[in-house]
Amino acid sequence: MTTLDGVLFFPITPFGRDGSLDLCALREHLEQGLAAGPGGVFVACGTGEFHALSPAEHRQVVETAVQVTGGLIPVYVGTGGPLPLAVELARSAEECGADGLLLLPPYLANAPAAGLVAYTREVAAASDLPLIVYNRGTARYDPAAAVAVSQIPIVTGFKDGIGDLDLLSRIVLAVRDALDGSGKPFQFFNGMPTAEVTVPAYRGIGVALYSSAVFCFAPEISLAFYEAVAEGNTALADRFLAEFFHPLVALRDEVPGYAVSLVKAAVTLRGLDVGGVRAPLLDPEPAHLARLGAILEAGLALTTTRSAA
Repeated sequence: MTTLDGVLFFPITPFGRDGSLDLCALREHLEQGLAAGPGGVFVACGTGEFHALSPAEHRQVVETAVQVTGGLIPVYVGTGGPLPLAVELARSAEECGADGLLLLPPYLANAPAAGLVAYTREVAAASDLPLIVYNRGTARYDPAAAVAVSQIPIVTGFKDGIGDLDLLSRIVLAVRDALDGSGKPFQFFNGMPTAEVTVPAYRGIGVALYSSAVFCFAPEISLAFYEAVAEGNTALADRFLAEFFHPLVALRDEVPGYAVSLVKAAVTLRGLDVGGVRAPLLDPEPAHLARLGAILEAGLALTTTRSAA
């Protein structure tokens, strides 16, 4: 089972002018990301519009990612939604040569914790791929449920996208205690939208790994921030937060779905046309695109400042 490290790349899924899957743009997007040096690539997940892909499109995305990476870094694949679909996509990802799965929430089901454990068990049984569970949306694990899924042999990680640090701290301690002495590798991830904003708080409870949507369109910003945090350069990390990440989050929060739409628009702003988002998401309006461009310029300027230091 692969241990993940570094900045994790969550690619967008490009669409053409007619709304169809654009595999040529996806290949170029993946190649650009791979060249920047991520620790892993997670395709067809939240940023990749998992919710908007057909099973056939999902498989094409996975096949492309596996081909482009060529085994250089792990390829994890989003699955989830209705149980039969989650099982089907897990099996498909394994057939395509993926290295692991990220289990997204079940569709519209506000299930009890025990139900989430049962859901996770069934998806985990569908393939031999390592599985990371995602604590977000309708999938909300309490400490007991987190411990239960951590003891499923194929489950190797827990990703949090809720942001309740008190709860997460209890989950981290409970899981570590339950697995103590087992020798099983198990990792925790910060999965908040624009995760960099919460990196200092998550690191405080021992959760250092995080997913970076910014890596999709500005890997130099993502990596510079990661290095500043890792090196203890608090002054530079704070500047990135104040001048780039916080303004980006403020814009993101103005329209539901902008956590994906802004990322996709920013990839196009950087020179690779990846099309728009699929309904029910909306593409950014012109005024928001202008603000996004200014925010991006501010972040890139900080990377230049760092290089010159």
